[in-house]
Amino acid sequence: MSGMNQSAVRRVNTSVTLRALAVSAWPMTLAALAEQTGLSRRTIELILDSLVEAGWVTELDRVPTSGYAGRPARRYELRAEHALLAAVCITTSDVSAVIADVRGRIVGRAHRLLRAYQDPQVTLDDAAALVLEALDDAGGSADRLRAGAVASGGAIDDHGVIRRLVHTTRWEGVHLPEQLRRRIRMPWFADNDTNLGALAERWRGVAGDHDNVVWAILGNRTGLGILIRGAVHRGLDGSAGEIVEARSMPTGSIENRPVAWLTSPEPAERRVALGRFAAARAGDTTALAEVDEFVENIASILITLSWTIAPSLIVLGGGLEDAADVLLPRVRAALRDARAPAVELRATSLGRDAALIGAVKLALDRMDTELFGPITPRA
Repeated sequence: MSGMNQSAVRRVNTSVTLRALAVSAWPMTLAALAEQTGLSRRTIELILDSLVEAGWVTELDRVPTSGYAGRPARRYELRAEHALLAAVCITTSDVSAVIADVRGRIVGRAHRLLRAYQDPQVTLDDAAALVLEALDDAGGSADRLRAGAVASGGAIDDHGVIRRLVHTTRWEGVHLPEQLRRRIRMPWFADNDTNLGALAERWRGVAGDHDNVVWAILGNRTGLGILIRGAVHRGLDGSAGEIVEARSMPTGSIENRPVAWLTSPEPAERRVALGRFAAARAGDTTALAEVDEFVENIASILITLSWTIAPSLIVLGGGLEDAADVLLPRVRAALRDARAPAVELRATSLGRDAALIGAVKLALDRMDTELFGPITPRA
């Protein structure tokens, strides 16, 4: 670290120590921290004393080790709740918010219906108020909030600006991070909800063993989140995956069918869809015909994806998981019959929290250097 003054060196060493504690699932000893960070025991000890005093780290009670006669080792654990992150998901009808600690564990949440989705300023006021409700639910204080991320529909560019949103132009040009920063003073980030669903699935869901993934919501709502080599692929102005805008694809042909309402933002419509799938499970011929039509639509889109993006895994989410037992075997069979590439097909394990969990991950990734400092190679 030549060329750095002592203050900068201490900051880097402190950050490396914090990072090691953050990624560890268990408390760590001085010796383990020294080995993992490459720092001396004395340096680690001084850093930990300051982190304990600042509230970032807790020193745990010493526990004797069986068969060891010496003094038990000092053990330390990150206080993950010392810094908090906010995540918001906005749909056309409601907004949800969660508060998470720096390990990504959700510690508070809130939800409300929107007053006026077509008015971005009113909607963002609702979103900011909901963050504070979720913070209260978490028992946290505003001074512990470090960053936030918002999930929304539409093509969202790398800066968090909505470039295009199907069925309305009122949100076009809205800079989501800037608008939320005006309401809650901290760094904010934004991305499309399906992109964040894909990010979440690879982090905490069923896609952890795949690098090239498509996270798909199809039916009443349509969109794709695409991961290539583990990173979100946004394309030009965030347009990648916004297939609802592609008129040549049959994305809108069944959006108003009751079975397709699985992905509706309206709870009443989702209940109707669940009823139709229950009827199909019971052998109702009309319901089964509706399901077959939906499966044909899903399969036609996935076949195109399997030959273009060619992911190793496609995850069905956004509500489709609620009828996975009916949909998955039928869609798999349709893909086999079409001789499509052998793409694996799974349902999300994250439910309707997928975009929120992805927003937490986005905030963590963007704020990682701020929270834990730069990654420095060991000598």
